[in-house]
Amino acid sequence: MNDTALLEQLTDDIGMARELLELIDKEFKALSDRNLADLEVILTKKQPLLALLGQHGAQRSQWLRDQQLSADRSGLEQAASKSTDGPAILEKAQLLEAELESCRSANERNGRLIRANQSALGSMLGILQGKEEAPSLYDNRGGASRNKQQRPLSQA
Repeated sequence: MNDTALLEQLTDDIGMARELLELIDKEFKALSDRNLADLEVILTKKQPLLALLGQHGAQRSQWLRDQQLSADRSGLEQAASKSTDGPAILEKAQLLEAELESCRSANERNGRLIRANQSALGSMLGILQGKEEAPSLYDNRGGASRNKQQRPLSQA
């Protein structure tokens, strides 16, 4: 890979990362609305972007290793120091890193929402099946009921 190809790849990856961030934001809305049809469409669009970003990252890492450099930021800085396009390479790499960090943060937000939805759904299913501790009920005197026997909602 030459410097021009590296710059082009970084530029392409920045665009893909921005597109991925938009999809992750749409995914959040679909998760919030529990819109499974939209989620399916979004996931089919996300998968190729993730695969291509991973493939490009692996290519850059291999390119750095081929030059006997570490496959990290310092290796890229060393490679850029030998290039006339070095400042532009570092600028694009920094921008890509920032975009990918935004994607990671948004993806973690979506993960928290998914876990919260799973927990709420699990609690609801447990109550319906009579497996979860039901909320305390009141007896005829207004006190908390001591009846711990639980029955599924279908048998109540």
